[in-house]
Amino acid sequence: MSLRSPLSQARGLGSAKDGVGHWWMQRMTAIALIPLSLWFVFSLVRFPLLDHATMVAWIHAPLVAVALVLFFLAMFYHAALGVQVVIEDYVGNEGVKLVSIVVTKLALFAFGAAAIFAVLKIAFGA
Repeated sequence: MSLRSPLSQARGLGSAKDGVGHWWMQRMTAIALIPLSLWFVFSLVRFPLLDHATMVAWIHAPLVAVALVLFFLAMFYHAALGVQVVIEDYVGNEGVKLVSIVVTKLALFAFGAAAIFAVLKIAFGA
């Protein structure tokens, strides 16, 4: 039998409404990814060949470049949020959890930055 109150035992273990912003951002990026993903897939399907010259010409269009940047921003941010939740839920060791989250976020940031840089480089003059 513990002399601690239920509130004292639960302190530091509950949500305390910290995850609401994270939850909303995951939903907002998911909603943004629906039309962006559909646009991306249907845009690529309409090309008879997906060769380098065709893709460069396609990315040179300003609206395509902007849409691709938005797609990559939403996709990599959504991935970072989702992987963070999986790590928090399934990794028990706090040290491993922290390192995993930091490494994953840095890797996804680097991949997202590389994707956006590639789009902008092609769009502005490759």
